[in-house]
Amino acid sequence: MLRILTAVVFAVTVAGCGPRQVQIETGAPTSSEVALRVTNNLSQAVNVYVSGGGTTDVFVKQVGASSSEWVPLQGFSVGTIVTLRARTVDGARTYRKDNVVLENMYEWRVP
Repeated sequence: MLRILTAVVFAVTVAGCGPRQVQIETGAPTSSEVALRVTNNLSQAVNVYVSGGGTTDVFVKQVGASSSEWVPLQGFSVGTIVTLRARTVDGARTYRKDNVVLENMYEWRVP
């Protein structure tokens, strides 16, 4: 009887500690989110800032050289008019786009 009980406890323990399936998604935002897709065509990283809708410059992300990234814009809503700014990490150049009306997904290429 003790062997059977031990076997049952062991089986339940092993089943409970088994692998679990986890789903991780990266990509386009859902319909309730506002995001910016930044394509950095420069040979160095840029720091991306957003201002407008009653805010001063808000740092949102550093985007690596020759790469594209989705940048969630928390605190901003669809229809907000903002200014986008990207500054090279060495501070030598700044790129700016004024009067951008935010959408769920807005794409910006630097430069």
